[in-house]
Amino acid sequence: MAPQRFHEQFEQIQRSMPDVPLAMGPDDSAEFIYEKGYVLVRDGEDARLVEDAVRAHFTAEPDLVQDHVRRASPRTNRSGITRIRVGDPGEGDRAGDRAVAHALRALRATEGRAGRRLVSRNHLVGITGGVNSCPGDEPAPVPPGEELNPAAAEGTYEADTAVGVLVVDTGLMHDYRSHPLLAHTEGDAQIKECDDDGVLQEYVGHGTFIAGLVAAVAPNTDITVRNSLNDAGAILESEFGEKLFEAVDAGGWPDILSLSAGTANGRTDGLLGVEAFMQELRDQRTLLVAAAGNNGSATPFWPAAYADLPEYQDVVLSVGALRSDGEFGACFSNHGGWVKAYAPGERLTSVLTGFDTPVPYVYQHSTYDACRYGFGYSCTCQSPRHTGALSEEGCTAKPDQVMFEGFAHWSGTSFATPIVAGMIAAHMTAQQESDPRVARYKMLAANAGYAEVRGAHVPALRPPTWRPVPVVPPAPRS
Repeated sequence: MAPQRFHEQFEQIQRSMPDVPLAMGPDDSAEFIYEKGYVLVRDGEDARLVEDAVRAHFTAEPDLVQDHVRRASPRTNRSGITRIRVGDPGEGDRAGDRAVAHALRALRATEGRAGRRLVSRNHLVGITGGVNSCPGDEPAPVPPGEELNPAAAEGTYEADTAVGVLVVDTGLMHDYRSHPLLAHTEGDAQIKECDDDGVLQEYVGHGTFIAGLVAAVAPNTDITVRNSLNDAGAILESEFGEKLFEAVDAGGWPDILSLSAGTANGRTDGLLGVEAFMQELRDQRTLLVAAAGNNGSATPFWPAAYADLPEYQDVVLSVGALRSDGEFGACFSNHGGWVKAYAPGERLTSVLTGFDTPVPYVYQHSTYDACRYGFGYSCTCQSPRHTGALSEEGCTAKPDQVMFEGFAHWSGTSFATPIVAGMIAAHMTAQQESDPRVARYKMLAANAGYAEVRGAHVPALRPPTWRPVPVVPPAPRS
């Protein structure tokens, strides 16, 4: 059966959030996931205006129920937003939500007069999600004897000068300290590593893999990994801003915030759910290094796309992924002028789990016969070949199972991002630069590396210990 990756991932995420009915959007396509029955608005006068406008609009529509329209979350919170119920979340299917669509439509004229957005869907924020609502592929075991890539850089750790890197992600695997690379990493535990049969769940280990990449590139770092995202690497936009605030409140604002999660929303002005966080971030010295997403698209992906807004250009660095040889963009990587730098992001090798006892993993998504983005090299869409459980539901094909014994290969802008975060941290140490935003500009100014992405020449950041992997044509199918 041909894989339907986004639909398969949707099912997986919905299972991880059984009490939150989800839909794909916008209404005539599948570019993002959002909560059914609810919209997001700012607290205060905006919320009152939206409630009144939606009720009036629904009164004129015989099959919409104005009695559904009401506040559904606290009127005040640090993120400055509230959810408004506009319909029954249990109605309809995953193809869209008519009540939400009409609620947005009810505010179009008012938003036009105000010159700003007043209402939004409550999007699902995922580990570099969207049309490809997950990393670029699933992790693959590493052959015995193969080393980390990037390899661990030479250097010493000094507590007084270590650069603070905060990773907001899925947490840390129970055995992460089994590898000395993560000796100076701490944080939250992964929420649930294995299912009831002891099989590794999809998406787990994402935060640990990221921490390993930062530590390999920048040994003089204090890395903190938070489990702000659920075990499927997802969270609603309405909760995302609060989780970001909680993460920085727990240990203070870091030098660098590495974020490998986000969503598209069809707009060019950001996410309502993180608006307050981004405004506070702007007043700090922290640099946000954010993944550009794995949709193979030029559509802005947030929060990474804040890097293209004038008021946030100094605050955010958006990162796309290069393929394994480092010369061109990876097939899955988002691209466009809003992506400010690229780094290796295909078939990297880092820490996962299974150091003490090997852990089984069953693939969820089958590989494709050809690149789903139209590229001609042997990309992660096609290789290594495996059969996935979600792709073959209802069929007789048996999904492939592998064992993890410590390291893994994995791909995605999720992983190009911590490489760049690590390179900035290493630059801060080498140049004794205390300001991460200044370090970012100085490092990019000194960088002589470029790559080609969709015909554009773009800054390419390749760490010294990274080893390119040759690109080969796709293998013929037997």
